[in-house]
Amino acid sequence: MSLVVGAEPLSSRVSGLLWRRPNLLILLLLLPPLLWLGLIYVGSLFSLLLQSFFSIDDFTGQVTHEVTLLTYAELLRPSNLDIITRTVTMAALVTVASAIIAFPVAYYAARYAKGRWKAFFYLGVMLPLWSSYLVKIYAWKMILSKEGIVSWLAAKLGLGVLLDGWLSLPVVGGNSLSVSATGTFLVFVYIWLPYMILPIQAALERVPASLIEASHDLGAAPGATFRHVLLPLALPGIAAGSIFTFSLTLGDYIVPGIIGTSRLFIGQAVYMQQGTAGNIPLAAAFSVVPMLIMALYLWLARKMGAFDAL
Repeated sequence: MSLVVGAEPLSSRVSGLLWRRPNLLILLLLLPPLLWLGLIYVGSLFSLLLQSFFSIDDFTGQVTHEVTLLTYAELLRPSNLDIITRTVTMAALVTVASAIIAFPVAYYAARYAKGRWKAFFYLGVMLPLWSSYLVKIYAWKMILSKEGIVSWLAAKLGLGVLLDGWLSLPVVGGNSLSVSATGTFLVFVYIWLPYMILPIQAALERVPASLIEASHDLGAAPGATFRHVLLPLALPGIAAGSIFTFSLTLGDYIVPGIIGTSRLFIGQAVYMQQGTAGNIPLAAAFSVVPMLIMALYLWLARKMGAFDAL
């Protein structure tokens, strides 16, 4: 009497094949995200780059699909250079200010906050990120308005004349803080500050306490310990945080559109050229500028060894 064994199920054959060829399994697991990354992300960036090499016909207003550098030449016009310079300057100032504010907060959390206080720290840093982006901006618009709490507090403290003098300055001032470059700067720092605090705090937590104690034992002053021990070891965290604050400021168009003057930033220029003017090639060329700036920044940071400890 013989026992007839039926055909092996397809699932068993597939599982056996994947067991014998683990590289095939890895390929199948990575294929969906790689397709998404290649087609959606890289493909859209390539399409954007390609659009920047086209031009707009001044007579018909239609896009001319011929490769040219005329669109990039338009970026060299004084008005467009002013937009780029203004945006890069604001992004650099926001990054520096965020690092200065974030470092002592992150240092306290890394070195002294324990247990419940550390949980309170994370809650305080993350809580602003849980609220609506637009709600925060409009809240700051009310705070910085002429009738807002900042102007009221300055008047109560006898600093109203000082605030009015600052607002009368040509570049940073305006009718009120809510319609000034100063207000734009303050809101940018508030919005992106958590993205600077957390990487610095993570970097400082990896600094052994024995290094700081050894620096003190060798007679180094607190300033020397900061410059030669803490700052170099915290540089990867600062570099990581600056990538967030700098790049997010470069591309943001909502904050300067709600708080600030009528002077455009790169994000607003992209929005206007894409939607209002219909000049897609120029909008694409403007979009390439932040990518080139960030690529240069990352290359310089890597050359300086900022990512070695990451």
